Amino acid sequence: MSATADRIRTVARDSFGWESLRPGQEEAMTAVVEGRDVLAVMPTGYGKSAIYQVPAVLRDGPTIVVSPLISLQTDQVARLEAIGAPEAVALNSAQGDAENAQAWRAVGREGAEFLFLSPEQLAKDEVVERIRDLRPSLFVVDEAHCISSWGHDFRPDYLALGAVVERLGRPVVAALTATAATPVQAEIVERLRLRDPLVVSRGFDRPNLRLDVVRHAEAEDKHRAVLAGVGELSGPGLVYVATRKDAERYAAELGDGGRAVAAYHAGLPARVREEVHRGFLDGDLEVVVATSAFGMGIDKPDVRFVVHADAPDSVDSYYQEIGRAGRDGDEATVVLHYRPEDLGLRRFFASTNVDQQALRAVLTAVRRARGALTLAALRERTGLSARKVTSTVNALQEVGAVQRTRRGVLAEGSAPPRAVVADVVELADSRERIERSRVEMMRGYAETRDCRRQFLLGYFGEPHAGSCGACDICLDDGAADLGPSASPAAPVAVSPSDASSPPAGAAQAPAPPTSPADEPDPFPLQAAVVHPEWGDGVVMRHEEDRITIFFEREGYKTLSRELIAEHDLLSRTA
Repeated sequence: MSATADRIRTVARDSFGWESLRPGQEEAMTAVVEGRDVLAVMPTGYGKSAIYQVPAVLRDGPTIVVSPLISLQTDQVARLEAIGAPEAVALNSAQGDAENAQAWRAVGREGAEFLFLSPEQLAKDEVVERIRDLRPSLFVVDEAHCISSWGHDFRPDYLALGAVVERLGRPVVAALTATAATPVQAEIVERLRLRDPLVVSRGFDRPNLRLDVVRHAEAEDKHRAVLAGVGELSGPGLVYVATRKDAERYAAELGDGGRAVAAYHAGLPARVREEVHRGFLDGDLEVVVATSAFGMGIDKPDVRFVVHADAPDSVDSYYQEIGRAGRDGDEATVVLHYRPEDLGLRRFFASTNVDQQALRAVLTAVRRARGALTLAALRERTGLSARKVTSTVNALQEVGAVQRTRRGVLAEGSAPPRAVVADVVELADSRERIERSRVEMMRGYAETRDCRRQFLLGYFGEPHAGSCGACDICLDDGAADLGPSASPAAPVAVSPSDASSPPAGAAQAPAPPTSPADEPDPFPLQAAVVHPEWGDGVVMRHEEDRITIFFEREGYKTLSRELIAEHDLLSRTA
């Protein structure tokens, strides 16, 4: 055992009460202690927080933890207090001035180890300057998938964190997330400006989850089936829906049936959302019917079912949400009620609109300024809202038209405004294609005739050989009851000139490649490849006659192996 590993285990035991560490934890901790950036992708409940908590004790200087929700910050501080760990404080808008002032004193003169705050706090220059004066040794980004524009729960305020790290003197960075496919991991690394990071991905296989998909032809039939199915399941449980209206409707109807149930969505007052959150964690509520707004911070070990009344927008979102079931290791049920027409709503949500007038207004204001402009000054000069200014600056920064410095926003480059706007529009169009392809991958999961667990794990680059024995496909020996309108997805043959979005049903669960054992596959999983029309990509899935690739500009595409060979469509990159 190395000296670093010995110190880590001693602190884990003496300061936090952990007698043993899970696979991947010690490896990541060692990297942080020795000064290396880390990206840890591990499911909630696996112990991601330990990856920064233990090294924090072993490194001089406070630890800054960026956490997206005030409720998450509160829970994390409370957990550290409960186990007698080094002192932790939070800085947020829910606290009064006196409480926030005490937090600054605690992490400054009084030596508190952990300071929790939101990315929105770090948009304030004065906050960044005060943290810089503290000389932090570790900067932690929790829920790091929020930085990815094609990851679920995208938060524009996360985009500035890479620049914030530099302004703070470049402390070691630890990025943590529960779910991130390979493309999302790459964007996290790029946007946080991680330096030679150790990427640790563990614990995606959840064999205690029974995976089912029920297909419906009519909306009302699906609605009745959801109510009946949830009525037969023992709680606690979660029901995910696509709209706020459905959250209210299902909650009311399940409540009429005698369940202790509540709705949760972003349109409810913060006080009500907090009450529902706390009621579910404390066991006062048996079922919560929610939109995707109910998610981060739901670390309840005994959730016995997660039912989706509507297909989510991506496999990333789906796996994150079903991962809230069965964290205690006992069996739990996961059901997706699938109606192909419902994906039209998801495709609508994937559409983007570029506010060209706002782009021109912000760009003009920055270029006319005699120095850097703060976001507040930009709001005053353009008349735009705070959120609109932030999102517009982020878009301009992505195409290289502005840069954010410690003094504010500065113009960069001299391209004509129409060219800058065109670049932003092109980027937005690319993002829309990616989001639509993610919706099609969700369709692929719902319509696959192969092992569902194999499909999900393959999506995240984790192989799973053979049948899982715990999904409807495997339990029915490949003959799942997908309803009267169900049929296996047709084979896909993508021609060299076909640059359209992936066909419906293009994504299927991985199967062994057809190449003989003594002839390695020319495009193995996770291989970097390039296509003459779609550019750079990463191999995500193997099938007998085709492979699925994520292209940086186009999203997910499924290509026929025969056509790849015939037209030389792919080549490996270094």
